[in-house]
Amino acid sequence: MTTSQPRGLALQTISEAMTFGKMLAGSSFVPKDFRGKPEDCVLAVQHGAELGLGPMQSVQSIAVINGRPSIWGDAAIALAKGSAVCEYISERIEGDGDSMTAICEAKRRTDQTPTVSTFSVADAKKAGLWGKAGPWQQYPKRMLQLRARGFALRDAFPDILRGLVTAEEAQDYQAEPEAVTVSQPKPTPKKAQPPAVADDAAMAKARAAIEVASSEEQLRRFALAVHARQDDGFYTSEQADELLELCDERKSYLEENQEVPA
Repeated sequence: MTTSQPRGLALQTISEAMTFGKMLAGSSFVPKDFRGKPEDCVLAVQHGAELGLGPMQSVQSIAVINGRPSIWGDAAIALAKGSAVCEYISERIEGDGDSMTAICEAKRRTDQTPTVSTFSVADAKKAGLWGKAGPWQQYPKRMLQLRARGFALRDAFPDILRGLVTAEEAQDYQAEPEAVTVSQPKPTPKKAQPPAVADDAAMAKARAAIEVASSEEQLRRFALAVHARQDDGFYTSEQADELLELCDERKSYLEENQEVPA
């Protein structure tokens, strides 16, 4: 059994990815949390690509909840079932009312026995979820099923999901409050104001930074910064295009010389 390759756009360069991210962020085809956030769209596409998802599948299947990437439960089971290592996945609900228990069995071809996970009404009550406003009131059986599924798939196919929890599970976690530090205000030292637009010295510094970049991650972050500074008016379109082209050239050089994975 082989898994078919994702169909759709094949984004080859950082410039292409950012252009596509801007287009997605300005459209109604992406979830509301991605609208107006091209950088988040690009990272979602990249995260999905590592799982084997196409660009559009990625923005529909990857969610950032409480600052942590996650995957919707239906996409998680689709990836697992589409893998050559999956023999079968079976789900069912046993019992009624407060005795309901969701059961998910996930079997790898190399394992002697399936991985079995359960999530009951008692488990939901203990976690403070049973009767919670929203899906837990509207679709309680479905939520029990998704919890059991998430546990089973993560245990049976950690290599497929790469550590992602299901979005349905992540939504039930309480966000950790940010630490607030109260301190006496300190005088802010005066700093030299940067030029309103990039001058020759700023461009020379940027070119030099690209030339010494030693990883694709550094180049990706630099490209994101270029786009942001272009939106701020610091770089002109011509300057931004030049720097992004240098990023792509440096990336190709590193790949040819095996300084980063191909």
